[in-house]
Amino acid sequence: MERELGSGGMGTVYLARSRGGHAVAVKVARAELAGDPHFRARFRAEVEAARRVGGFHTAQVVDADPEAAAPWLSTAYISGPTLPELIAERGPMGEAQLRLLGAALTEALQAVHTCGLVHRDLKPGNIVMADDGPRVLDFGIAHALESTRLTSTGMAFGTPGLLAPSRLRGSRSGARPMCSRSERC
Repeated sequence: MERELGSGGMGTVYLARSRGGHAVAVKVARAELAGDPHFRARFRAEVEAARRVGGFHTAQVVDADPEAAAPWLSTAYISGPTLPELIAERGPMGEAQLRLLGAALTEALQAVHTCGLVHRDLKPGNIVMADDGPRVLDFGIAHALESTRLTSTGMAFGTPGLLAPSRLRGSRSGARPMCSRSERC
């Protein structure tokens, strides 16, 4: 572990190095959540979801242990500011930049949806603006369309103010699965 990258309600993300020296982001669940069987089920689902998603505009899973005393997930580290950090630093994007961003995010969501998943918290803070294009991160509340719901009835997961209207109404939303659960999409 080299340093903390950030923390939130579910845990802390660290910058670390793989045995081969590659930069990785390691998400470690908070200790008080590790004993909750519902949290463990959600974390296992996150790991499974993140392993299935491919495509250029997401971060590849390197390793994970959802059964560890402190469950963790390691992905390739994507260097760059988040979308809000980039805008704060450089100001608003021009039309050409916005079109490229929109196309890249569409490609990322197609990769997610092809696996039968819905991200459920796509927000500017979960988009890292790497030198070679944006990456969609944090599948912590991705929802497998064919899976049993792990949330309470009437409960909407996501960031207030950024949730899709269908999620706020409690409607099911998403894409048709186009590959099996075991395939990498």
